[in-house]
Amino acid sequence: MVTLKGEHIYLRALEPEDLEFIHAIENDESIWELSSTITPYSRFLIKEYLEHAHKDIYEVKQLRLLISDYNNVKIGLIDVFDFDVKNQRAGIGILIHNANNRGKGYGKEALSLLVKYCFMHLDLHQLYCNISENNMASIALFENEGFEKVGLKKDWNFHNGHYKNEYLYQLINNVH
Repeated sequence: MVTLKGEHIYLRALEPEDLEFIHAIENDESIWELSSTITPYSRFLIKEYLEHAHKDIYEVKQLRLLISDYNNVKIGLIDVFDFDVKNQRAGIGILIHNANNRGKGYGKEALSLLVKYCFMHLDLHQLYCNISENNMASIALFENEGFEKVGLKKDWNFHNGHYKNEYLYQLINNVH
């Protein structure tokens, strides 16, 4: 699919051989705040998830894709979640796992590819994301893709003994 291929990276469906990569991400406590995770995931649960990852977005209301470079190095994950057919909207989340791969444009390219896919192939009217107010890298990433800050959720997430605010960003497909 040409829509999911960029200059430096491509997005692909999850495969059984991605188990260890996903297991490492899901059990990395340093990023649990991003996904509101509070417990580790077993390889068994992730294997079960991968066995069902082929299901259609219209059925499961989500889509998780792996971000890979053209040397087949696994860089991160990008998700479509809360897929709402009636209102033609969905949420987007992205994670570049290895800190050494951040700031190299992979996230920008992956987000751009996924936005085009959502608007062209899923016929969505809008996309949204939730970003902690202190996550400056994600704020810059989504704002550079045209997402607009439309709201502030005060004391939204509790992490390490403190409440943190979270911004709501939105991108409207003006092609409709």
